[in-house]
Amino acid sequence: MGAPMASRLVRAGHDVVVYSRTKAKAEPVLAAGARWAASAREAGRHRQLVISIVTDGPDVEQVLLGDDGAAADATPGTLFADMSTIAPEAARRIGAALMARGHRFIDAPVTGGDIGAQQGALSILVGGEAADVQTAQPAFEVLGRRITHAGPVGAGATLKACNQIMGAVNLLGVCEALALADRSGLDLAQTVQALSLGAAGSWALQNLGPKIVAGDFAPGFMIDLLQKDLRIVKGAAHACGLPVPGVELAQRFFSDNQAHGEGRLGTHAMWHAWERLPRGS
Repeated sequence: MGAPMASRLVRAGHDVVVYSRTKAKAEPVLAAGARWAASAREAGRHRQLVISIVTDGPDVEQVLLGDDGAAADATPGTLFADMSTIAPEAARRIGAALMARGHRFIDAPVTGGDIGAQQGALSILVGGEAADVQTAQPAFEVLGRRITHAGPVGAGATLKACNQIMGAVNLLGVCEALALADRSGLDLAQTVQALSLGAAGSWALQNLGPKIVAGDFAPGFMIDLLQKDLRIVKGAAHACGLPVPGVELAQRFFSDNQAHGEGRLGTHAMWHAWERLPRGS
């Protein structure tokens, strides 16, 4: 996600300095005209806006708040925008730590996948002060088509958790419906086409349904990462006393995928778990 997002910022004329723990992942951005920083600390120097997008809360804390993190030499008042998918409580904790150092912080996770990142069509879900969201707006408008200011720091992460519930449970429904069609002898390609524009239509059916039919399970977003996100969802739900049975059922199928070595496949590889279900009487 980070590489196409940064490349779009370069092409839009922004002065972009990049750091990645794996430099090879930054090569497309450097080829587009970005400058390389040897560390997160270096990347954060003399920047008005520092954007991070990594795997989980501990990674964000390391690249921003660690001894060699981006905040170490940042100018007071620097705005940090974390676009990772992390727990709301982690976002609030990181934001508080940065603000204690005299910086500003917004949590701004995204949805729309790798295709959305390439096309600048992401939905950006933001928590933080309105003035800070406005400061980030020129960059966000390059990256996304819809920017939603959901509330204070942590609200963006909470909204992303809601998104991940819908994505996982919707995919569960898509796979279950296609499994019924398959075992009933229907043509799966025709099923996807027939149902995509009706009341049951969804992004998952329109975009992932054809991939299931074609046997293409290359990841736009990996099962392992969605499982991490669903653990975040359960933590947020537990904090407010909400049971999430749909999420738990989706996790069971994704756990089956992981047990069969399919964790790095795309989330629509949940289909394989449905294929393995025994036939009832």
